[in-house]
Amino acid sequence: MIRRKTIWAFIAATMVPALAAPLPARAEVKATETVETYAISGKTGAELYASIGARGPLLGANRVIAHTRFKLTWRRDYQRRGNDCVLASAIPRLTIITTLPKPTAKLSGPVGASWTRFIDGVRQHEAVHGRYVRELVAKIETATIGLTQPDDPGCTKIKTEMNRRLGAISDERRDLDRAFDQAEFTEGGAVHTLILALVNGP
Repeated sequence: MIRRKTIWAFIAATMVPALAAPLPARAEVKATETVETYAISGKTGAELYASIGARGPLLGANRVIAHTRFKLTWRRDYQRRGNDCVLASAIPRLTIITTLPKPTAKLSGPVGASWTRFIDGVRQHEAVHGRYVRELVAKIETATIGLTQPDDPGCTKIKTEMNRRLGAISDERRDLDRAFDQAEFTEGGAVHTLILALVNGP
């Protein structure tokens, strides 16, 4: 059995910066979702988790168990109306990429069952981050489509205003992501419980 204090040192390093409360219901943003994996090895839960600690994706200076990132581009239609500029439409192109650990050898018996419970829980955790990304895009749509900038025939001032709004929305998402991870990794949280079950299991 590995003591919680030992596990906590790695948990603290694996906390990923992302929402405490979802936005109101709305049409879901369309996205292309892909999964990338990194190889780990081990014959026990403790060995598998140690391999995650050594090989997990880097986020800043720390390695993490799993990670969800996204690529977002827009096709925007700015229109001049008199002396004003209006963002008439904005069509997002969103790709959500989730990185997960994958054992190199087939796991069977109690270790296989323990790993399945662990990775299913990690997928559920990362799916929440993916949902937050969709909500971010929806919030950007709400904040910008139809935006009108007076006295902007060249449609330059409107882009400055949009960047100001988007910066605030992005900051909010990062704060919410961080709060979610802190709750999940805190002792008794969902991910913390998953880690203990894997490491202290077969």
